[in-house]
Amino acid sequence: MTEEALLAKRAQAGNLEAFNQLVLKHQGLAFNVAYRILADSAAADDATQNAIISAFQNLKSYRGSSFKAWLLRIVTNSCYDELRRRKRQPSVALDPVNIETGEEIESPKWMVDDSPLPEDIVALGELDQAVQHCLDNLPDEFRIAAVLVDVEGMNYGEVSEIIGKPLGTIKSRVYRARKRLQQCLQSFQELLPVKYRLLSEIR
Repeated sequence: MTEEALLAKRAQAGNLEAFNQLVLKHQGLAFNVAYRILADSAAADDATQNAIISAFQNLKSYRGSSFKAWLLRIVTNSCYDELRRRKRQPSVALDPVNIETGEEIESPKWMVDDSPLPEDIVALGELDQAVQHCLDNLPDEFRIAAVLVDVEGMNYGEVSEIIGKPLGTIKSRVYRARKRLQQCLQSFQELLPVKYRLLSEIR
């Protein structure tokens, strides 16, 4: 039995410390997935917290498969709930605020290298905003599949388990999401590495 499976078994028996260890192991990934789906740090934090509470309340329904996949399925369902709420009550998302300075942050920097040059930081930040913009414009089911596979690097089997859809459906969604992302990102060609630009732009 793996360490994670052992922790999950102890958590199901009522051991809060074991559950906390599982949460600490996966909460960063859970938040990243929620943020990429919702494109709002506060909403992602709420979705993650709601998912963790729901996971604790429903531990008896965990059947011993991948705890990460089980938790992320709850996270994505929480995100779906938020997306449905937004469609009923559309609103303009506010920029996140720096807790220390109180100033608005234009966008979180998710793609910072260990020792980048200043111009590299700017370029990567702009590219990340472009990618997030294109993700935001995908249909919900395509965006979630693309985030799990292409952003978080999960395999199709894991994503199938998380989303609860057949493997073929996941592959189709990822393929269609990639095609739409490719088309969308051509609007930001100046931010893309040369090999990803249209030939007509680099001749």
